Amino acid sequence: MKTDEEYKSRTQKKNEDRALQKLGEQLVALSPEQLRHIALEEKLLQAVLAARKIKGHGARRRQMQYIGTIMRTIDPEPIRNALDIIGLADVQKTRAFRKIEMWRDEIIKGNSQVIEEILTTCPDAERPRLAQLARNARKEYEAGKGGKSSRILFRYLKELS
Repeated sequence: MKTDEEYKSRTQKKNEDRALQKLGEQLVALSPEQLRHIALEEKLLQAVLAARKIKGHGARRRQMQYIGTIMRTIDPEPIRNALDIIGLADVQKTRAFRKIEMWRDEIIKGNSQVIEEILTTCPDAERPRLAQLARNARKEYEAGKGGKSSRILFRYLKELS
């Protein structure tokens, strides 16, 4: 006979199954490159890849339930850990992107302190090139023209970081 600690109600079991299915949905949402970095059992990997191809709502729902069923037979902790790491990497990429945007916008506004910050942060930065790109982007901004120079400046800052 099961003790109170071992007993799980139907609701608890259903909630655990839903949590595993949501974990499977997160796997389906990953890019193929991100999936390669996670050690998945072959059966689960095939089910995830198949779910990515399914377009019909009902068929996709059934496939997600199947993924949830497979997830019950394996330890989900390594998958959760890998998804957490991938999430952290995405957050770091977003922060870096926003920092580059901020640098570009401040340079265009004429803030020369940002150029000094970039030169100290990124040792590969070339002062003359950075100054020229900033000058071109600022002129273009003041003239109200398109953002070609601004995009070139952004790409250069992205290369540096």
